[in-house]
Amino acid sequence: MILDRVPTAAAPWFAARTRRVLVGAALLVMFSAGSAADSVAPPTPASLDRALATWNQADREFGFAHWAEVFHTRVVKRGAHVHELPPGAPLPGFGAGGAGADALDRYAVDYKLAGLVVLHDGKIRLERYGLGHRADGQWTSFSVAKSLTSTLVGAALKDGFINSIDDPVTRYIPELGGRGYDGVTVRQLLTMTSGVKWNEDYTDVHSDVALFYSTPPDPGVDATVSYMRRLPREAPPGEKWLYKTGETNLLGVLVSRATGKPLASYASEKIWAAYGMEQDSTWRLDVTGHEQGGCCFQASTRDFARIGQFVLDDARIDGKPIVADGWFEAATQRQADIGVPGRGYGYQWWTRDDGTFDAIGIHGQMIHIDRARRLVVTINSAWPVATGKQQSAARTELVNSIAAAIDSEGKR
Repeated sequence: MILDRVPTAAAPWFAARTRRVLVGAALLVMFSAGSAADSVAPPTPASLDRALATWNQADREFGFAHWAEVFHTRVVKRGAHVHELPPGAPLPGFGAGGAGADALDRYAVDYKLAGLVVLHDGKIRLERYGLGHRADGQWTSFSVAKSLTSTLVGAALKDGFINSIDDPVTRYIPELGGRGYDGVTVRQLLTMTSGVKWNEDYTDVHSDVALFYSTPPDPGVDATVSYMRRLPREAPPGEKWLYKTGETNLLGVLVSRATGKPLASYASEKIWAAYGMEQDSTWRLDVTGHEQGGCCFQASTRDFARIGQFVLDDARIDGKPIVADGWFEAATQRQADIGVPGRGYGYQWWTRDDGTFDAIGIHGQMIHIDRARRLVVTINSAWPVATGKQQSAARTELVNSIAAAIDSEGKR
């Protein structure tokens, strides 16, 4: 598949092929994780050109590492220099035979760890790979992409392409006018508090998250806008938080419209090339050839860690911020109540009341950022399920053990 040459409109062959992958697949395209019988033959990009709901564990482990060979994507180009990640001292307890190392070994097996990179003060303190994944390989991020899209909103605000996040969304996407999105602001998209009705039930083939990917777009209309503009209002804007992947895709459309550039190009210009990512990355496209702001940005585990370090350093390149003043202070604090004690939602970041925050994707993807400890923990996985309390608790325990190892150094 040619990664950097894609259709800019829904050419019939492109739409037909993509819908074949997506019809009925939103249960897993971004969120679900049902298992099928073991494959007779090892998976290949061609064999995965089908609904993700049919993928088994071998398919997931192969497909997550070869996403850009399975789906249409656009390249996010790296630049001429690389932001180096020098080695640091090994984390206490995570050396061979240590309690941390033993626990990590168990986690790697039980929760299908593909990649782990721990940065402390910008240095690699711990790095681990599995499932055949390597430092020079790439892995799909799923909804980790949401936090990157949010950062591009902050950049567009800094650059003057977006006047204010309190502008109505219809200022930038006028086709949304006339129904649910009238009066909704960019801020309310960022915090998922638009009040627009949405069903993200991954077990319901009639949910919006399923229909969003399988409904043919109106002729000549962006696929995201085509579907989202049909949705009704269920609550006043700003009053109800509800997780809506479609709205992050709308943010991607908004940034692209405001800047006049494909999302991948703007991401390269403002972050990927400018900061010094090590590899080109890719971003999945919808049936109308536009990046899906809410999903499926592919990169190496080290480059995902660099995203975390970039954010930890307040999005500064050569000492100059690439986002609007105060952006990350607001983006990574609780802006919406999600009904979970100690947790909240910022501008497309999951927040904790202890000041740490996360970019999270299904099947075990995470960038965890801890400002107080100057710590970034990046995890890529192939959990057999999309989400689960047991898996999330085990991941939290792993992150806490890494933080405890950092803290133990100060007690010596």
